Amino acid sequence: MSVWTARRFWTEATVKAEAGGYAVVLDSRPVRTPLKAPLILPTEALAREVAAEWQAQGETVNPATMPFTRTANSAIDTVTPQFDLVAAQIAAYGASDLLCYRATGPAALVERQAKAWDPLLDWAATALNAPLVVTSGLMPVDQPGASLAALGARVGALSPFQLAAFHDLVALSGSLVLGLSLTEGKLTAETAWTLSRLDEDWQVELWGADDEATEAAALKWQAFSTADRFFALCG
Repeated sequence: MSVWTARRFWTEATVKAEAGGYAVVLDSRPVRTPLKAPLILPTEALAREVAAEWQAQGETVNPATMPFTRTANSAIDTVTPQFDLVAAQIAAYGASDLLCYRATGPAALVERQAKAWDPLLDWAATALNAPLVVTSGLMPVDQPGASLAALGARVGALSPFQLAAFHDLVALSGSLVLGLSLTEGKLTAETAWTLSRLDEDWQVELWGADDEATEAAALKWQAFSTADRFFALCG
């Protein structure tokens, strides 16, 4: 019987040390990925988070409530066999990084973007050896090849499990620089998320909050914070 059956069949989800990491065991059955690979986590702490998700399931298994398991599955089934492709796709965000595209007005928004984002671009230029070009408006701007290569090298140095979580940090924020500033310890998840939402928050200040947009933003923040924790637990 597949562990991905819709109905719960186990009593207890536990963690077991295995060669190469830690497995999650449902009674006597080790969890496997959707592609039937052994679900082996790189650290005990991460394995315990995954086990807790399985233990928390009711009579019917709900994958939507298991973000750590989903990301671990992605790391094994998707990222590991095509690591270079996934890393390149994530690194490509550097060519159109959110922080490099500024409003043309009003002046208060332009100033707010500069005050919030310029220090991070300065950090990228010095700490990551990756200066990036800032432009106003939506027209694409070419970034220095050496800078993109430096950013790409940082991404390529991650493990498959780290890269699976890093993908969400970058895709949800729209910024490779923000993702790296978070994983390199420059920013907290809360600060990085707030900086990525600068334009949206500006619109809320002008026009007020929209219930649907607020709910969507809350779901994205939850996913972002989960990715941040997953990355941290990779060791």
